Amino acid sequence: MTDRRPAFVLHEHFRPRHHFDLRLEEDGVLRSWAVPRGLPPDPAGDRLAVAVPDHALDHLAYEDETKKIADTGWWEEHDRTAKRILFTLHGRSGAVRYALIRTARDWLLHRTRDQPGPVR
Repeated sequence: MTDRRPAFVLHEHFRPRHHFDLRLEEDGVLRSWAVPRGLPPDPAGDRLAVAVPDHALDHLAYEDETKKIADTGWWEEHDRTAKRILFTLHGRSGAVRYALIRTARDWLLHRTRDQPGPVR
């Protein structure tokens, strides 16, 4: 058993169209969602998140001329059902809690009203 925290990376893509990819480390791979408009800045607006194929862990540090790392760090899961994953991203600028909510076709990424307090 390891105490290592699972990593995440948020890639910003510039081609073919500008979008972001949220990748969460789980079971030895990066579970991935394309988020066309980026992470929601507040709880008032959800963002479409389209599940895409898992990526290898080497994508945690991958960048090229069309893809850069917008944020990286570790994540923690708080709750999971078949239709929702509640988690906190601990990134470069702090911790933000989100929910991925499964719809009939895709996912919605929601920034929760309840946010983590300052790190002590």
